[in-house]
This record gives sequence, C-alpha cells and structure tokens, in this order.
Amino acid sequence: MNTFPTPPPRSMSTFSRRGFLGLTSAAALGAGLSACTGGGTSTGGGATQAASNNLRLFTYEDDSTIGLLKAQVKKFDEQNGTTTTVDSLPGSGAAVYPDKLRTELLGGKGPDVWRIWGGQIGSPFAKAKQALDLSKYYDKYGWDSKLNTTAISGMTFDGVKSGVPFVQLGLGAWYNKSLFAKAGVSAPPTTYAELEAVNDKLVAVGVTPCGLGGKYGWDIMRLFEYLLEHTSGPELHDKLLTGGESWDRPEVVEAFTLFKKWQDKKWLPQGALALDPSDVEPWYVQGKTAYTIAGQWTEAGAILAAKKSPSGFGNFELPTDKSPARHSGFVEGYMVNAKTGNADKAAALIDFIVQPAAQKAMNITASTVKGAEPDPKSLPLSAEWSTKYGKNGFYTIQDQAFPKKQADQYFSVQSDLLQGKVDPEAASKKMQEIISAWAKS
Repeated sequence: MNTFPTPPPRSMSTFSRRGFLGLTSAAALGAGLSACTGGGTSTGGGATQAASNNLRLFTYEDDSTIGLLKAQVKKFDEQNGTTTTVDSLPGSGAAVYPDKLRTELLGGKGPDVWRIWGGQIGSPFAKAKQALDLSKYYDKYGWDSKLNTTAISGMTFDGVKSGVPFVQLGLGAWYNKSLFAKAGVSAPPTTYAELEAVNDKLVAVGVTPCGLGGKYGWDIMRLFEYLLEHTSGPELHDKLLTGGESWDRPEVVEAFTLFKKWQDKKWLPQGALALDPSDVEPWYVQGKTAYTIAGQWTEAGAILAAKKSPSGFGNFELPTDKSPARHSGFVEGYMVNAKTGNADKAAALIDFIVQPAAQKAMNITASTVKGAEPDPKSLPLSAEWSTKYGKNGFYTIQDQAFPKKQADQYFSVQSDLLQGKVDPEAASKKMQEIISAWAKS
C-alpha cells in the first residue's frame, strides 16, 4: 500500500502488500477511500484528558471489513457501558494515515486507540511518547503468553512495549504448480542455487519466473531484500537496516549484483521497472508468471478472487542458505494515546479485540493470537504457511525498516541499478551515504 515518490506514496490498491495492510478479511479484494476521522471525545497533545465512557478508535480498515470491526467494538461497548466511535481512513496506506494521525495528536484531537504498523512507521509515535507504555497492561491481561512473541518484539521500541500486535505477515514465494510442472520442477527449491536453476528451467519453457513490479519501488524491493539476506546473513542484515554496519561492503555489492542478474537473465517480467504491482502480483494465478513474492493476503486476494482452487498453488520460504532461516515480515497492532484519560478502558478494548473469538469473527487471516490461526478449510495455503514458517524469525520488510525519505532514496538506487545508471559497487556506496545521513539525523 504504497506509491513512491509522489502521492500516494506507500499506498496501493488491489493485491499489493501495502494495499492489503488495511485488509483483515479473507474476502477483502481492494482498498478504497471513504470515511475520514472525526467525532468521539478523543485526546491528544497537551494535558491528559478527563476520564469518560467515550472512546475513539482510529484505523485504516477497508470498507469491506470495517463492519466486522465495528460489530466487535459494539459487543465490547454493550458489555462495558462505553460508547466507542470507530473512524477509518481506508486505502491510504503509510503515505497518508500516519501523517493524519500525527496531526491529530499534535492538535490535541488524537484517538484513544489507533491501529499502526510496526518498524519505522510505528516507532516515531513510541519515541515521541505519544503512545502509552503498555507494560502494565501486558501484565494485567497476560498478553505475553497469549500473543506471538516475535510479533510483540515488532511493537516494542527501545525496550518499551508500545503496541499490541494482532497481525503478523511473512513474505515468501507463492507459485503456480502447473507452471512448475511444465518446467519439470517437482518440488520447491531448498537452496539459492536450486532457485536459480528453477528460474532457468522456467525461462527455457517460455515462462517468466518471478512476477514483481518496479513502479513505486517497494514491490521489486522484496527481491533485493531477500538477496541481501542470502548474501549477508541475519546478523549483518539486521545491522545494515539500523546503520550498525556499512553498506559499502562485499556482501551488499554481491546482493546488488544478483539483483541485476535477475533482470538480465529475464527472471523478472520484461520492463519490470514500469509495471504496477497491483497488476503484476496476481499474474502467477493467471499463468503469466510462475511465482510472486507476497504474503498470506494473496490467497484471498488473488487465488480465491479468481475463483481458483488453492490446490493448484503452493508457497515456500525463499531459501537463504543461512541459519536461522528467515523471511521478510511485518506486524500491525494497536497503540494507546499517552494523553488519554481512558487508558484502562482503551486497554480493555484492545484485549477484547485480541481474543480468539473476536479475531475469528473479524476474519483475521494472519493473527498473532494463539487459538486464532487460519482455518485450513477455507484458507489452506495460509494455514500451511503459518504451520511451516509462521514461527520462523523475520527481518523487517525494508519499506518499514527505513523512514519514508530514506526509503524513497533507496528505491531510486534500485531503479538506477536496474537501468544501468550505476553499477553494484556504486549502488552500495550510495546506500551507505543514505543510511549514514539517516543515522546522523
């Protein structure tokens, strides 16, 4: 759900990862703009507000799923004597929603509870102490034992539990079994060398291997970040994302070299840089590409939306040849306004939402809540991913790892490399300049 560098950055429509960050229903197919914010007795900057029975929750829930959330909030209100206003800014992605939220908080009209992504999107609210430290509520409600511990770390900033995660999505390869069979591939690759061999076999039978679109930068980024995990390994990769190590190094040069190789060997669609991710991601379902790099949303958004049987498709974790095995991932959760006078009620609302029954009622397909795993009958591939890879660690998806300015610059480097304007060595040096300037600021 993002477009870079011009509006609406970090926001997309159908089938893209950012487009689906705001979707929780298995049936959700796209994102549209509708209701904005307003109403309620929200709190924000300035002095802590007086307690009341009125709450306001701000989210980016899609129009097709907002009713499911509102139904659960209504149940909470009926049980607790509260009145909760639910406002949504659907389809806006990280381009608009965080800025809208930040403006409200600074103006003293922020919500009591808000939904937010982890990484560098949620971090500023925690560091500015606009988000409440929820440690005591973790103790009160036992969230540490009820939620995925990896997801909790994704909403923990500088050691402070500033958010409660309810969605954790991992990205892997989602593939068309019939096209793999056409190329004589009987099983997913388990090493990077095997993946390259699979690509060559697919090209040999006239099939484009990996469907990614370079328009906006963030989709084709999924390939580069995977290659960086392969060449650098988990420890170095994590340090690169925080500026703890220099990008001007052999491992990064190797990743950029492989990135260019994927284009030059036609393992990506022709003219990939100009392609819209929302068009390209479902191509593996349509038979135009063999696989894409996506998360569990693609089962509902591409396979089921095309009225295809999930049995004709599969998924696998992209092999990195490193230990521990990891994939790209991100979390989403809820934060509480540090200035709200209704902290206890806000925390109670979140606890209600992260109960297994509520998660299932809202059709959350990648829940962090134990007991709310995907239903293998309706979403067999999502359930399979959760079982096989859901407990593996993940590196922060890179358009969440960096602030918007640095992400925009990073995407420009990717584009310049694939266009031949810079070589891998120059790309590595440029990335170091970008990250170094960020670290200093």
